[in-house]
Amino acid sequence: MATASQPAGGTQETRGTDGTGGTGGVGRATGTLRSTGSGTGEATGGRHAAEPSVGQLVSDVSTHLSSLIHDEIELGKVEIRSSVKNAGTGIGFFGAAAVVLVFSLTFGLIALAEGLIAIGLWRWLAYLCVFGFLLLLVGAFAYLGIRKVKRVKAPQRTISTSKDTVAYLKANTRRG
Repeated sequence: MATASQPAGGTQETRGTDGTGGTGGVGRATGTLRSTGSGTGEATGGRHAAEPSVGQLVSDVSTHLSSLIHDEIELGKVEIRSSVKNAGTGIGFFGAAAVVLVFSLTFGLIALAEGLIAIGLWRWLAYLCVFGFLLLLVGAFAYLGIRKVKRVKAPQRTISTSKDTVAYLKANTRRG
């Protein structure tokens, strides 16, 4: 394996790991150092850029792929964090709107009852009519909710493919 150093004069000095330059001496050149992977350095006179070995290329690809995957994961985390923050804020606003709606409904229902009183119903009957109307709404919503819940089914395709995957993995690990 060759090591390179640049002394003060602009020339490049190469030495093998044994201190002999790989071929029995120290080589000096004013060009670019090219390592052939055999422990020697060849001066190319500035004509060609350094050509890395296949092992170095594989190592670089592995490093760059690892960095790329790590960066993609970090980007995903940042995007998800931002989305979750926005979703949380949105849910908070929906919650606030629901609370205000609940309080507003109270006043609206009182106004409905008072309107029935104004058209000539007794006070107790007007409030009883509003209460009956609310019970009808509760019953209708409960009926619709039960119908929708009955439509919920197990994810059959997911269960089937999961079982197939487990069976495949068991079969292939027994052989290995």
